[in-house]
Amino acid sequence: METSDLVKQIDFIKEIDKLKYIQRKTKLFNSNRPENDAEHSWHLAMMTIVLAGHSDVPVDVLKVIKMVLIHDIVEIDAGDTFIYDTQKNHTNTNEELAAARRIFGLLPQKQADEFIAIWEEFEEGLTAEAKFARAMDRFEPLLQNTSNNGGTWAEFDVRYQKVYDKKKAIKNGSAAVWKYAEGLINESVEKGILKK
Repeated sequence: METSDLVKQIDFIKEIDKLKYIQRKTKLFNSNRPENDAEHSWHLAMMTIVLAGHSDVPVDVLKVIKMVLIHDIVEIDAGDTFIYDTQKNHTNTNEELAAARRIFGLLPQKQADEFIAIWEEFEEGLTAEAKFARAMDRFEPLLQNTSNNGGTWAEFDVRYQKVYDKKKAIKNGSAAVWKYAEGLINESVEKGILKK
């Protein structure tokens, strides 16, 4: 590998430090402190390692880990869009694609192409790896909100049907995790921390 490649990779490593400053709406478990994107990505990577055996089909765990570590890097430029935002849809945008091209473009071309492809695969959500990665991405905030008396659901008056509709994507990656998640959603209604 050329020295110029090393310099590009180090520039990328410095750039992604900014992910630590992107605050999410969801709070840490049993806490009032907002989670940042770097913490979120790390947690999803650990969840992938621990829960991969519950995927409906065998997945390439390393690829899923790459997806969950890469998927929010675009938020350095595009910002975090709250999943329950009523003004801006939580879908792939031109802004995010431009961010992916700029940030991953700091890397040597071969790595940049790989990272953009992995990011796009996650966004499309069609492969087994993408489905499982997206399941982890939807599951973690559910666990956080249930640990925080409804957390962002209560804070932003998010109702049961909206939560259910957003979280049911979990079942595309893991029926077992979805069954558990669905139980938490219903339990949250019974406890009064998620309103119908």
